Amino acid sequence: MSALTLTAEQINAWVGLVLWPMFRVAGLLSILPTIGGGEVPVRVRVGLAFLMTLLIVPSLPPMPEVDPLSVDSIIISFQQMLIGVAMGLLIVVVFNAVTLAGESIAITMGLGFALMNDPQNGAQVPTVSQFYLIMATLLFLAFDGHHAVLLLLSASFSLMPVGEPLADDALWLLVRWGGMMFTGALSIALPALAAMLTVNMIMGIITRAAPQMNIFSVGFPITMTVGFVAILFTLPTFKFSFEALLMQAQSTIASLLGG
Repeated sequence: MSALTLTAEQINAWVGLVLWPMFRVAGLLSILPTIGGGEVPVRVRVGLAFLMTLLIVPSLPPMPEVDPLSVDSIIISFQQMLIGVAMGLLIVVVFNAVTLAGESIAITMGLGFALMNDPQNGAQVPTVSQFYLIMATLLFLAFDGHHAVLLLLSASFSLMPVGEPLADDALWLLVRWGGMMFTGALSIALPALAAMLTVNMIMGIITRAAPQMNIFSVGFPITMTVGFVAILFTLPTFKFSFEALLMQAQSTIASLLGG
């Protein structure tokens, strides 16, 4: 009875079958909000990336016949990491738009000094931004956004197989999508900002009509109260604005992959 023998070509093929897809999955999970990013421990992200890779491997197209220890293999690994990071970056911009919208509302209300630590970005943000960020995270899970992103990740190996680099206009696509952070923040914060602008105009008229009144002692409580009321009544619009941003992000990911 002959012993089982493995050739070097077979070992290299098995290593490449798992190694290169795992780089793309790990790149996505390194910055993807909710199930990745800085708030999730590194060991959890690595284990989740390995588990997801094992689930995706049976449906993958053939891998390029490249030695895993060669320079070409390093280039392919870098390409796969870049593709995964680019996909995750598009989703991160959506959450950054939510944070920016909360900062705009907080500054207009006079709560720009009330800061909290944001574990996702590793920085301090206003409490209003943290509130909107928590709402966005819950909506992202309620909309099955994480499932949609993982399905796009699985489909990306068919749209852009391992060994195929990003298109020439991919970088320009990412740059243009970065501008969506400001457009999305404006669409989220516009109803509350309009209410706050109206209050500031009224307070300005009152100041001109009664200069002896201390506007700082009267205006700050009124501005803060109106700001909270505006946030309360504009929460339904936040759902539709955030959902629209997620749909645009998914479409942009498909365009990035050539789908």
